[in-house]
Amino acid sequence: MRDAIFHIERGGPSSLQSQIRELMVTAILNGQLPPGESIPSSRRMAESLGVSRNSVSLVYQSLVDDGYLISRERSGFFVNSDLDIVHLGPQPKRTAPRAPTGEPVDWTERQQLDFSDHVQFVRPANWQKYPYPFIYGQVDQGLFPLAAWRECSRQALGRKGMDVWTSDTYALDDPMLIEQIRSRLLPRRGILAGEDEVLVTLGAQNALYLVASLLVREDTTVGIEEPGYQDAHNIMSLKTRNLRPLDVDEKGLDPTGPLAGCDYVYTTPSHHYPTTVTLPMERRKALLERAVKDNFIILEDDYEFETNYMSTPIPALKSLDTDGRVIYIGSLSKTLFPGLRLGFMIAPAPLIASLRRLRQLMYRHPPNNNQRTAALFLSLGYHDALVHKLNRAYKDRWACLGAALDKYMPNMSKAPPFGGTSYWVEGPKKLNAQAVYEAALEEGVVIEPGQACFLRTPRPTNVFRLGFSSIPLERIEGGIEILARLIRNA
Repeated sequence: MRDAIFHIERGGPSSLQSQIRELMVTAILNGQLPPGESIPSSRRMAESLGVSRNSVSLVYQSLVDDGYLISRERSGFFVNSDLDIVHLGPQPKRTAPRAPTGEPVDWTERQQLDFSDHVQFVRPANWQKYPYPFIYGQVDQGLFPLAAWRECSRQALGRKGMDVWTSDTYALDDPMLIEQIRSRLLPRRGILAGEDEVLVTLGAQNALYLVASLLVREDTTVGIEEPGYQDAHNIMSLKTRNLRPLDVDEKGLDPTGPLAGCDYVYTTPSHHYPTTVTLPMERRKALLERAVKDNFIILEDDYEFETNYMSTPIPALKSLDTDGRVIYIGSLSKTLFPGLRLGFMIAPAPLIASLRRLRQLMYRHPPNNNQRTAALFLSLGYHDALVHKLNRAYKDRWACLGAALDKYMPNMSKAPPFGGTSYWVEGPKKLNAQAVYEAALEEGVVIEPGQACFLRTPRPTNVFRLGFSSIPLERIEGGIEILARLIRNA
């Protein structure tokens, strides 16, 4: 065997040990290292790859433990001849596809759902490489306590916790996470909930999809804020075409609006998506009164409940609900990280029981290891510390972005009174935010055109959102200066 077939990449996403192991396993499975073949000594392999001998020795030992190699005293390491594997061999060459024997399948004709009219924000897949990423809903990796998360993950995946994460719990959630949600998160919103009134979901979007799948029919009317969360539009439109835009003003959703006839009303009262205004207490009470009077259910999406660092928190609608008419949806994505995909729903126990059954048919439950890791992160105080750290950083960025907008783009936006992680900008009437978005990309600036947030057509083209959760403080003003120039020249 020639150790020259091994090459590693320094500075890559995988550790040196992981790369060495992957290369050796691949060589064994592909037959490049046949059964009984001797392996270069750890010293020789280390010299060939330019790594420490200890790194190679650890890889060799792990491959012995897993049965890929055997160690013979005074002879070295060899590929295990008794290894029960099917060699993959070289990858077959691509050949021309065979001619079809019948008519091609028309998959569009067979689909029961139509996504053609769904409008979404579009952002580059590699947005992290842009110097001015005004992207909403993403994290600044430099602020995340990786060591703390790794410690919680280590505990969750330890032998003591194996019964939690190795078992299929069917419809049940991790009781530790349920307790942490009930005792740590909900009281801050004034919400009291029993264990049977909480359901863990794969994020807030998944919660909305579960609700829509269980409760919304073709003849159901759903009221949605205008502008509003585009994926609430998209999810509900899969179940019904009766979507009613409900105007939002400088105080949020107007409870005197056309709510009569709605079966459900979707709202983001604490921190309106996307304009960032907060629904005042008098409107919250009026909305709950309308729900009783006109017999509709409120879907309260409290998507950024932990990022209020500028005002006194107002109790959630759910905390004021005495008639069981509010379904509360929360998410951990904005304080942990969006890739975790963990959220939760609070609703009356009979409804949660049905949603739990529906969830079981879809994916049973969110991964138990993620649930337990998040539960430990909450219980050990790491989440509270992270929230304080994020809010300090966000407050500085909030102020910096506000000052930059006042300086370079006056009268186009208002500072979010709640805090949060974004600004909503309304440019000149004739502005084409999509064109500005494309021009800005050429100069390293990423923004989010806002027309996707509207139901009514024609949709406004002069609005866009600026997120600040993932852009360094020192780059904010420079990015806004570039953006202002592009708007002037548009």
